Amino acid sequence: MSHRPLVLVSGLTVGDYLLWNWSLNNGHDVLALISGLTLPPLAVGCLWLLALSLARLIAYTARRPAARSRHVARSAALRRRALEHSEGLGRAGVTVASGPDAQGSGADGASARKIAA
Repeated sequence: MSHRPLVLVSGLTVGDYLLWNWSLNNGHDVLALISGLTLPPLAVGCLWLLALSLARLIAYTARRPAARSRHVARSAALRRRALEHSEGLGRAGVTVASGPDAQGSGADGASARKIAA
């Protein structure tokens, strides 16, 4: 969200108020009338944009913890997957088979497992 409209309208409102105040004090009646008539719509617009910005800020902060918890859960899952992958690379993709057909044919017969590719 851009804050440019809020800054622009706020600046115009403050400038119009200062012009209105100056023209009233120095006897410039026409200028005071014109700036006095434009001041209320500018003030309403400024208050509206301020309220809108505050509502968006509140919505952003209310949504932020939920998004953060999803991010934390997602990053934890990615870390877990990476850890499992690195452990799998440590074994070099070798699986160990066991069972009756996995009897070793070693000289001592102590090997009951056979490495399967």
